[in-house]
Amino acid sequence: MYEQALFKNRQEGRPATLAEYRAGGGYQALTDTVNKLSPQDLIQALKESGLSGRGGAGFPTWRKWSFVHENAPHPRYVGANTDEMEPGTFKDRVLVNTDPHLVIEGIILAGYAIKAQKAFYFIRPTYEMDAQIIERELQVAREAGFLGQNILGSDFSFDIAVHRSAGRYICGEATAMVQAIMGRRPHPQKNVHMTDAGLWDRPTIVNNAETLACVPLVIRNGGAWFKGLARTETGAGTKLYCISGKVVRPGCYELPMGIPFREILEEVAGGMLPGSELKAFIPGGASTSFMPPKFMDVAMDIDSLKQVGHRFGTGAIIVFDQNTCILGATLNLITYFARESCGFCTPCRQGLPYILDLIQRLENGEGEEDFIPRLRELAGHMDKAYCAFAPGAAAPVKGMLQYFEAEVREHIIQKKCPFK
Repeated sequence: MYEQALFKNRQEGRPATLAEYRAGGGYQALTDTVNKLSPQDLIQALKESGLSGRGGAGFPTWRKWSFVHENAPHPRYVGANTDEMEPGTFKDRVLVNTDPHLVIEGIILAGYAIKAQKAFYFIRPTYEMDAQIIERELQVAREAGFLGQNILGSDFSFDIAVHRSAGRYICGEATAMVQAIMGRRPHPQKNVHMTDAGLWDRPTIVNNAETLACVPLVIRNGGAWFKGLARTETGAGTKLYCISGKVVRPGCYELPMGIPFREILEEVAGGMLPGSELKAFIPGGASTSFMPPKFMDVAMDIDSLKQVGHRFGTGAIIVFDQNTCILGATLNLITYFARESCGFCTPCRQGLPYILDLIQRLENGEGEEDFIPRLRELAGHMDKAYCAFAPGAAAPVKGMLQYFEAEVREHIIQKKCPFK
């Protein structure tokens, strides 16, 4: 029913082999690129495709790569990000388990586009099986001539190393990831441009694994084909949507960018569980806002959600039913974010524990009326933090107060959680 591009080689219970990947056109994009295309040709193809980052920020991929200037110093680096510690998000793990060579080929093409010498595949420690899969298949790719010195007989040499994260959420932020690889404290760096001074002060680009996996498809099939896969004019390609919570068929699905939430819920995920009714959903991982059922027909892409005042994030949907305490769900998320803060700036270091304390007291029946405006004020102050971590952490709080304030107030009136 839905065209499968990223999941074309999906097998039951195992990743696709190199032979299976090549049978479907794998590494043809790399072969054509090193023989026929310049780095500028590759970047132009991405521009025509409309490919944007799949890690949450949604920045145009071609533009990021074009920031590495022709006369920039060497060596240059690529960072492939599979840290994926955003609660509700598990698409990159599924992708690596499905078709590791699609990701690997995308990384190599990124290296060619910026004339890089090396890539680091950054992966969370709890994805150890996936790290081992990538390490194994990297060696397979080397033995086949797709990695290492003089790839496919060309003058392009490039290799990839796997780097296991220390296991904190903040390490997945691109500039913090670079710090972590270098063995430094992984807090974000907003006063530098990584395309000028990233890893070891050399030009570096960082992309999400799903973004990189799209690159071979664009080069192989053309930018117009990729853009045409989307449902909306402003979207491009397919997207790996995670869906979890109170649904019949939770999982990771490849669907057209811009597919309405209603279609994902009712047709792809099989609807709500028996006895459950939709109360709210989070559209793009834990750092996006709760959305009530009135948004069921919104198109799930960056621009469509922005138009209704929300963020697309990673496209990881979490579904809540009528028996869910939204305050309790928010407490769960804020507990996570307060723990994962790098502690670098005051709004995040001090503000998130303050928010956590107020919500915990509300949930315990110890809340007071002035907690509500205080929470609203504190959530607003998170926008003054150094990086995007704290504003993302505050998104569920803002959604709770915007759409479910009456439920929060019931905790105060009843002096207990009304759902317990």
